[in-house]
Amino acid sequence: MHDIRLIRDDPESFDRGLARRGLTPLSGRLIALDERRREVIGRLQAIQERRNAASKEVGQAKAQKDEARAAALIEEVAKLKLDAPAAEAEQKAVELELEATLAEIPNIPFDEVPDGPDETANVELRRVGTPREIHDPKAHYDLGEALGLIDFEAASRMSGARFAVLKGQVARLERALAGFMLDLHTTEHGYTEIAPPLLVRDEAMFGTAQLPKFADDQFRTSFDFWLIPTAEVSLTNLVREQILSEEELPLRVTAGTPCFRAEAGAAGRDTRGLIRQHQFTKVELVSVTTPEKSLEEHERMLACAEEVLKRLELPFRTITLCTGDMGFSSRKTYDIEVWLPAQKTYREISSCSVCGDFQARRMNARYRPADSKGPRFVHTLNGSGVAVGRALVAVLENYQQEDGSIAVPAALQPYMGGLTTIGRA
Repeated sequence: MHDIRLIRDDPESFDRGLARRGLTPLSGRLIALDERRREVIGRLQAIQERRNAASKEVGQAKAQKDEARAAALIEEVAKLKLDAPAAEAEQKAVELELEATLAEIPNIPFDEVPDGPDETANVELRRVGTPREIHDPKAHYDLGEALGLIDFEAASRMSGARFAVLKGQVARLERALAGFMLDLHTTEHGYTEIAPPLLVRDEAMFGTAQLPKFADDQFRTSFDFWLIPTAEVSLTNLVREQILSEEELPLRVTAGTPCFRAEAGAAGRDTRGLIRQHQFTKVELVSVTTPEKSLEEHERMLACAEEVLKRLELPFRTITLCTGDMGFSSRKTYDIEVWLPAQKTYREISSCSVCGDFQARRMNARYRPADSKGPRFVHTLNGSGVAVGRALVAVLENYQQEDGSIAVPAALQPYMGGLTTIGRA
């Protein structure tokens, strides 16, 4: 959420930021709404002030036995009482319009974010690891079905498209990946593990900006809860409506949860396999920090996510997203893309974003600086540490053997009971 005061102070800068995202200038419309809001507030204050003054004058007129003036003042007070509700309703309506308009405007990118309309303008930072030579590499879904350990037909019979049933050692491999990631982040990277709710209210989804703009991409229950599309929602909202002390920051939390996405905008994309599912598992990283530390925290979070792939010995590359490919809440985003042999390309497995105070304003999440009396909004960051389902895909494809079996990465063998190879069920 943007601060209308900052927009009023520097409308040109705000519009430049929107233009970098391919949007038309909006400062004029927002300032006009704010002017209308201010005018209504001023009118309401004038009504209240005159009503109070006229009420006092009634007593004075009666004390002076000026009944005609007293009657006129009483009539004026009665009219003002009728005018006030209308002004209050107008104030509420214009405030709601201003808030609704602000709520649908994305965050402003940092100056160093590369400009561009889409993913073709993203900038590669580095590549880590060399893809190994695999003769005629098979896709993860073919490998899983041949092993009898991934069943898409059974999932389709009970749930439809974009679901899968994992069996036996592949199901265990997914659980091993999540356990390995959580252990790494909590024991070595300083994150606190959280077991959060998977069902949240409108306010929580609004706080992290899934609502109102992206409602069609979410699953809503008949009891007015939303299934979380990512644990970012639950973890970030831990600080909603709170005022933290500076000593509590940075707050670093992680969770491994099921996630649910309607994928309304992904028709026809990745229809086979586990890449784009309605239900998937992800280990999420969330940091809450001070404005002065948020960029440093962003680099730290990226390193934590990259370390997962280094330990799994999976080749990957890290890129900086351009302005046209960034998420709604982000001011800057790094994506980590893992190598998939069957596609002969890198695919996203983690996205690490710094949001500034954009989400904090929507949640009213603040902290009290040690050297200041007044509270300030915190800065929030989120990242996949990493997507478990996509890590499973990467392991199956990168560790496939000529006989169709899957070698178990050394980092995961302790979580697999010492198993070194996954063969046919």
